[in-house]
Amino acid sequence: MTIVTFVYGLVSYGVFFATFLYAIGFLGGFGVPLTVDGGGPESAPGVALGINLALLALFGIQHSVMARPAFKEAWTKVIPKSMERSTYVLLSSLILALTFALWRPMPGTLWDVQAGFGRAAIWTMFALGWVVLLISTFLINHFELFGLQQVWQNLRGQRATAARFREPLFYKVVRHPLYVGWLLTFWATPTMTVGHLVFAAGASAYILIAIRFEERDLIRAHPEYAEYRRRVPMLIPGFRRTAA
Repeated sequence: MTIVTFVYGLVSYGVFFATFLYAIGFLGGFGVPLTVDGGGPESAPGVALGINLALLALFGIQHSVMARPAFKEAWTKVIPKSMERSTYVLLSSLILALTFALWRPMPGTLWDVQAGFGRAAIWTMFALGWVVLLISTFLINHFELFGLQQVWQNLRGQRATAARFREPLFYKVVRHPLYVGWLLTFWATPTMTVGHLVFAAGASAYILIAIRFEERDLIRAHPEYAEYRRRVPMLIPGFRRTAA
């Protein structure tokens, strides 16, 4: 069973990584057949909006519900605890892939930056978002975050390592640098279509809602997080200090 769990964890991570790479092309509009701006089936504006919002809601519900401690406690009575994170990663990746496959393009342009310097600056911000996002996962433990550490420890017969609260690098500047990276990838585009705006706004709204639940759970697991939250801004460097 330990070998099966380990292979399951590797496959889940592989699906995540493939989805992650596709997401770059999906949002950037290059290198993949289906993007946020085109390639998918066309629908009437109202239908397209309804389908796209339903896809975003499906991802948000799964992503949040399965991350809650109460759900994890119940879920690990059904599956081995070492497989819990890998299952979460796998289902999140599959729903995101479903979103890419069923996303309805919505034409109409809100802005279109053609100036060479402007486009270069925006693409730089887009790339920076992915870099910040990826580095942030390694700062807090990339392998634990995506389930590889759990299945590896299970394979070796080791007890799972308890997570401890730390403030590495980016986390000294903002509490959620991983989300900052995602927000940059959503909004940094030289051509903002209606469909892209729906995706960016919907995903951003989910992030702002998810942070509230995530921080509530973090305070319960790590009481010192309450002081950290008072001291460090949520998403914008220096914002809390400026407001004060």
